[in-house]
Amino acid sequence: MTRNLILGTVLSSLVLLAAAVSFLWTPFDHAVMNIPAKLQTPNAQHWLGTDHFGRDLMSMIMVGARTSIAVALVAVGIGMGAGVPLGLAAAARKGSWLDELIMRGNDLVFAFPSLVIAILITAVLGAGAVNAIIAIGIFNIPVFARITRGAALSLWEREFILAARVAGKGAARISAEHILPNVMNLLIVQGTIQFSLGILAEAGLSYVGLGAQPPTPSWGRMLADAQTMVSFAPHLALVPGVAIILTVLGLNLLGDGLRDYLDPKLRVARA
Repeated sequence: MTRNLILGTVLSSLVLLAAAVSFLWTPFDHAVMNIPAKLQTPNAQHWLGTDHFGRDLMSMIMVGARTSIAVALVAVGIGMGAGVPLGLAAAARKGSWLDELIMRGNDLVFAFPSLVIAILITAVLGAGAVNAIIAIGIFNIPVFARITRGAALSLWEREFILAARVAGKGAARISAEHILPNVMNLLIVQGTIQFSLGILAEAGLSYVGLGAQPPTPSWGRMLADAQTMVSFAPHLALVPGVAIILTVLGLNLLGDGLRDYLDPKLRVARA
């Protein structure tokens, strides 16, 4: 295992563990306000301090982790669930009207920054975690479609695919039985990258008020709430900021490590 894979796995596991534990236990109720205890710096009782309403930051970070993970995970699932079949179909019908339609649709989506599209969609549909999932998921579709198509095109001329065609298998069956298993490693790596981007997108939407709504904690909204108090309570911004940085860093390192570990050329070199 590479160093990136180990470090990425550790950081990602810590975030997942915090999110899982928050379903069963948090140091304090994240929704309970305690005004006399507001703006406390990290101490023995509140390990990460409290916000301007006296809410425990560690509890909010733990619950916010599951919000970010849920939004990003479902959004990536939407992207893979729709984008992979589109990419396989485009590769199987290379040069046809279907291939052209799918690719031009991808170009149309890629012509606009992802966060701008997400803000536009959530502004039209309304603020909320569900609409944030839809917005992020829509942008993930062309990402997985293009990657799947590119990887599949290189396989359609391989000998084992030609043998499958001679055996009478159709394009759909070949794509499902032969193409998809051979591009799955690439999709897994890309999935970790899109997962980290999904967490950033969710934080960005929540920062502008279009993500998860109160009383559900969100790392992005915690940053937005802290921006006017950074000068006298910097921990309000540092805590969610560091959480986002470590999560995205861990997922990127995990994706980079998986890419190196699953690459057959690198496996041969290591051997």
